Amino acid sequence: MNHSAAPADRSLRSRQNRYDERRTQLAESALTTLGELGYARTSLRDIAQNSPFSHGVVHYYFKDKTDLILHCVRHYKTRCMTRYDEVVDTATTADELRRGFACKVAETLRDEAPMHRLWYDLRNQSMFDPSLRDDVSAIDRGLRDMIDRVLTRYAELSGTTPRYDPDTAYALLDGMFVAALVAHLAERDRAATGAPASDPPTTVPDRVRDNLFEILPDFLTAR
Repeated sequence: MNHSAAPADRSLRSRQNRYDERRTQLAESALTTLGELGYARTSLRDIAQNSPFSHGVVHYYFKDKTDLILHCVRHYKTRCMTRYDEVVDTATTADELRRGFACKVAETLRDEAPMHRLWYDLRNQSMFDPSLRDDVSAIDRGLRDMIDRVLTRYAELSGTTPRYDPDTAYALLDGMFVAALVAHLAERDRAATGAPASDPPTTVPDRVRDNLFEILPDFLTAR
């Protein structure tokens, strides 16, 4: 019997855990730079220059830019996939869930726009770069399932059923969100330059919240 096997296994797991933790720390540090510059305009050197880590350290933990960016987006989107769980779990009426979901969507658009922009940038790049496709598809499926959980619970509380299959419902809401993201970023850039807003005083996230609250019943079948 090899008595040293168990300690050796624990030591190996500990080293792997430390390695994974450092990769996650680097990903957290890189997200701001990636969200502002995007996939094509960011190099590992750019990320190192805007983080506490040297270029050599970043290169040690990630073989190239794609490896780092995929890890960043997976890390961020894993958090996103549970964003609405509290709304789903705590809502006791259909209107409560409807309002909570709409407010959460507006909140993430307002507070995390650069991260969403990075995600759509990466998803677009996957049409040209086969090395991105498996990870992007897996993230997309997770986001689709997140929306399906919201709509399934909303239907249960409404005493009806979802009108659309999960893929269609996700495509419709995702299209609405990406259009709002483009408008919000344009509004943010105008504000940064001091240019007048196109239609003040209502912000894009506020409009998204109100519009989503209004249209969500259309995602259910008639009673």
